[in-house]
Order: sequence, then C-alpha cells, then structure tokens
Amino acid sequence: QVQLVESGGGLVQAGGSLRLSCAASGRTFGGYTMAWFRQAPGKEREFVAAITWSDGNTYYADSIKGRFTISRDYAKKTVYLQMNSLKPEDTAVYYCAADRVFSFRLRNLNEYDYWGQGTQVTVSS
Repeated sequence: QVQLVESGGGLVQAGGSLRLSCAASGRTFGGYTMAWFRQAPGKEREFVAAITWSDGNTYYADSIKGRFTISRDYAKKTVYLQMNSLKPEDTAVYYCAADRVFSFRLRNLNEYDYWGQGTQVTVSS
C-alpha cells in the first residue's frame, strides 16, 4: 500500500509562487509515475504534471507549461510542484497521484492507483 500526503497549498496573489509537496510512504516506487492533478469547483479533475520516479522524465499540461515545474527527491520519497506566475484560473484543489507502472496514458486520471487527500490553492486577482 502507498500513502500520499500533500502540503504547501494556500492563498497567494496573482503573479506569486507556491511549492507543493507530496510525501510518499509505503512500498518502494522504482517503476512508479507520480503526478499532480487539480480540480476547480464545478470542473473535472485535470492533469497538471507527471514525473517518472526512476529516471525523472517530466510531462506537463499545456496550460501550465513554462510556469510549473515538477521534481522529485528520491531519498525523501517526495514529489514537488513549483508553481510560479500563478493566475486566478490556477485556483483548485491539487492532488498527488501514483501509478504503479509507466503508461503513455499518464494524463488520464484513471491510470492512477493511489491518491492523496488534496491541498487547496487559491490565487487572488
């Protein structure tokens, strides 16, 4: 079993920055893909970014490319999402997710086996 705990959300003004963390515990993660999704009120959960645990390959949604960076600390079993130049439309609950195997469908939330509880990010204009 894998547990994921997000932290780092909060309220920030437009143009500001936040760094989200996802601490993973449980079994080893050698072949895992880790991802961030977000869900705004009244909208479907959407893909934000993903990273492969073993070699650190990264994947991004077009809407955040160039502003957000996903990274991982292998020793700490922690995945980060650095969010810069935040916009009001980035307001959402951000979720960390883990997929036990790599898939080219990594932008599909149904691929993921484990989820965190989410952390709220609110960007004021």
